[in-house]
Amino acid sequence: MNLNDNETEAVFRTEVQTFIKAEAPKAEKGVGGEEALTANWERNQQWFRKLADKGWIAPAWPTEYGGAGLSSMHQFVLNEELALNRVPRPLHLIIGLGMAGPTIIVHGTEEQKKEHLPGMLAGEDVWCQGYSEPGSGSDLASLQTKAVRDGDDYVINGQKIWTTLAHMAKKMILLARTDPDAPKHKGITYFIVDMKSPGVTVQPLMNMADTHEFNEVYFDNVRVPKENVIGEENRGWYSAMTTLDFERSAIGSTIGMKQSVETLIEYARGHTDDHTSTLDKNPMLRYELADRMIEVEMARMLSYRVVSLQNRGLIPNYEASMMKLYNTEMNQRIARTGQHILGLYGQLGRGSPLAPNNGRNCYTYLRSVAYTIEGGTSEVQRNIVAQRGLGLPRD
Repeated sequence: MNLNDNETEAVFRTEVQTFIKAEAPKAEKGVGGEEALTANWERNQQWFRKLADKGWIAPAWPTEYGGAGLSSMHQFVLNEELALNRVPRPLHLIIGLGMAGPTIIVHGTEEQKKEHLPGMLAGEDVWCQGYSEPGSGSDLASLQTKAVRDGDDYVINGQKIWTTLAHMAKKMILLARTDPDAPKHKGITYFIVDMKSPGVTVQPLMNMADTHEFNEVYFDNVRVPKENVIGEENRGWYSAMTTLDFERSAIGSTIGMKQSVETLIEYARGHTDDHTSTLDKNPMLRYELADRMIEVEMARMLSYRVVSLQNRGLIPNYEASMMKLYNTEMNQRIARTGQHILGLYGQLGRGSPLAPNNGRNCYTYLRSVAYTIEGGTSEVQRNIVAQRGLGLPRD
């Protein structure tokens, strides 16, 4: 693992920095993530189109599918510079770009790649992920949504839950059971579903931070053509694990987390006279902030390890689970530290005139609860690391 840019990566980093300085919308300090995406939608869409024109929506994808044909390390450099400069990133495309697209590249046919990848790279197609069900979360292989072959189609019936961005999505990657008599991991097939298909119903789920990311999705005799199967029938579990490896390697931006800690430090230093939880009156907060900053640097090393594997053409497995586990739990620790610094003011949400940072800390604290659940719980990640990384036996 090399922590420094090589010659070509250094040249590319300079090119990205120059492009951001000339073309990116002005960054808003303290604003990121969902806020940066939604603050000025049309302006951001213009910015995303500029990225797409350079092939920088997914620069590591092959040129024949609309990427720039660069290495995974070049893509890492681009993502790092976008985060460092706090410019909007196409987060609404993350399921397509970060999960569905890479899986289609690995397991899809040439026709599927040509059909589905261009829309992702143009910044137009939003995707969602139909995995979890009301009775199948951590034990995903127990899913009960059924797909029955009928001529050239499959007929799908069932329900998915906690489906991020389903209310915006054009397409879904879906797991459904095609062989009810097979062992539960071997009777599942991986589909692409058009979200405008007759019989698809989306209902919103509000999270505890009072934002609408998640949804319930119902399937009532939804017909999906056989050409929309990714990989082999009844072997969709293997494609699904590829998707999860890509998802877990992408969850949590270490740059964003470092910026969050820096914002907390700046706030604590600037409010020594009007607060009861500042650094002068509570010296233990200094140690807590130092711990968070050290942990951010550790997370950066894990991210370098994952991208180094990807750059060698490998798909991180337990390494991605390590990164997902560490980053999401660290996100929660950063959120708790923020509440310690803000005291009771940290309970004030968006819209309150007394809320520090426009209530962003309150939102982050509430939203962070989901981080260790979505994409596989911390318990699931620990089992993967134990079994596949350390070679320990199953329980």
